[in-house]
Parts: sequence; structure tokens; C-alpha cells
Amino acid sequence: MLIPKVLDVRTKALIAVAFAGWLAVLGCTVSVKDHEGDNKNVDIQTPVGGIHVDDDANVRDTGLSVYPGARKKEKTGDDNKSANVNISSGFFGVKVVAIEYESDDPPSKVQAFYQDQLKKFGHVIQCRTSKHGDDLNVKVGHEHGKQEVRCEGSNSGNIVELKVGTEDDQHLVSVGPQGNGTEFALVFIQTRGKEGTI
Repeated sequence: MLIPKVLDVRTKALIAVAFAGWLAVLGCTVSVKDHEGDNKNVDIQTPVGGIHVDDDANVRDTGLSVYPGARKKEKTGDDNKSANVNISSGFFGVKVVAIEYESDDPPSKVQAFYQDQLKKFGHVIQCRTSKHGDDLNVKVGHEHGKQEVRCEGSNSGNIVELKVGTEDDQHLVSVGPQGNGTEFALVFIQTRGKEGTI
């Protein structure tokens, strides 16, 4: 899996779905829509909030363009290569959009393309890691989330993660080698505390 920690957020969202089950006694609506075979939308609405999970994320929701000639990675087994997760309540909100791609071009070309693309969101930092999605830090809450993104861990490895924004509103592009080409992920994460909006 290219971005395990980001899609781990998706897993946490699904755990939140189970947690939301006990809210059923308060009255809720659950809707599962199957479109185009394996792609599923899950919507849960309760009096205290809602959860929406879509396995077919749209690149427009990341705020970035697809690298020219890149191909969206295909689902392998139960491992989806894209996700759009929204959790909202009166206490907090989380939105995660993550899509994985591959290209025949070398990582340096893909990295240069996204370095330029990300500039529209602010100062871009470059982090290194040995595993995709391993340099991600997300905060929920008014006072903590405004810190600018930074590199975590040892900042070493052959995978480059380009980041811009704050811990509660960030764009991340993870770029690494795949055979003679490149695998990369486009990620947008936005959170809010009780007072904010998404």
C-alpha cells in the first residue's frame, strides 16, 4: 500500500463507523451505495454528526492536477488506491482525500512537477522517508492545528514527501521509485475543532 498512514486514517474512519453504531439508539440513517461494481459509498447520519466514505476519490478534491501521462493505480484485492473520507460532528471534523498514481517517468520529473504545483498553497517543504505516508502529522483543534507542516522522524530514505500548509489544512505529495518509473500519491487533509468549519 503506497500511503499506509493516510489510508490508516480511512481505517480509523471505518472504526468510527463502528463507534457510531452505538449512536443508533439516538436514531440515525445508514446508506450504502454500490456503483460500478466494487466502488462503495457509505453515508451515516446521526443527530450528532455524519460519516461519508467514498472509495472513488476525485483528483479535483486534492486541489492538484494529475501528472501528465500518469495512470491511477488499480485496486488490488481489498486495497483501494483512492479514498475520500469525511467525518463531521459538532465536536470535530476530518476530511481526507488520497489517490495513488504511477508513471513511466523518473521520480525527479514527477517531483519537480508537484514542487511547482504545490507553490500555490504556500511554502513547500521536502521531507524524506523510507515508507510512503510515513512523514505525516495531523492535528485537530484550534490552537494546535495552525502549526506549519514539518518533517518528522529521521528525514532519510529514497521517498520524497512534498508538504505545504498547516497540520490542520495540508497538501502532501509522496513520490518514490517503482521499477523504472514512479509511484506517487496526492493527499489533501483538512481538520477542524469544535469552532471551525470544513
